Amino acid sequence: MNRKALTLGLTAAACLALVGCGSSSNDTAIALPTPTPTLSPSPTPLPNIVAVAAANPDFSTLVTALQAADLVGTLQQEGPFTVFAPTNAAFAALPPGTVESLLRPENRAELVRILTYHVVPGLAPSSALRSGQQVTTLQGSPVTVTLLEGGRIRINNANVITADIRAANGIIHVIDTVLIPPR
Repeated sequence: MNRKALTLGLTAAACLALVGCGSSSNDTAIALPTPTPTLSPSPTPLPNIVAVAAANPDFSTLVTALQAADLVGTLQQEGPFTVFAPTNAAFAALPPGTVESLLRPENRAELVRILTYHVVPGLAPSSALRSGQQVTTLQGSPVTVTLLEGGRIRINNANVITADIRAANGIIHVIDTVLIPPR
């Protein structure tokens, strides 16, 4: 009987091994769910100062002037920069023919002098500005900050009408007057 029990045990083990290794169309594979990665939306990168200005129709004269002065590349660099950006209305308030004259190639040096007077190397957010503060521009001359009642800001004789527009390489303060550097 031992021999019969041993043979029966070995046969049963062989059958189980064959059934376990075999495949059948009825086999059901257990598939573990694949986790779906949760992606948090990546923040949209901010455009640079020139792209911010170019996207706003109120800065079309400024963008044209930056192109004529060949300063677009400068303001697309890493920075950071603070730009006091005059609106189209600010340019229109200049004496008649001034903008057209400045845009001529022979007047490029004067245009560069005026435009770089609107740019400060580094960040100068409105929260950091103090009345009487002198901030040196890329042109080399400083502008003077005046804090007015109600939190309003003036740069020289220009009112800041919108402050702290963020860009990838700095900030823009919108002003209502074109700044003219001292001679």
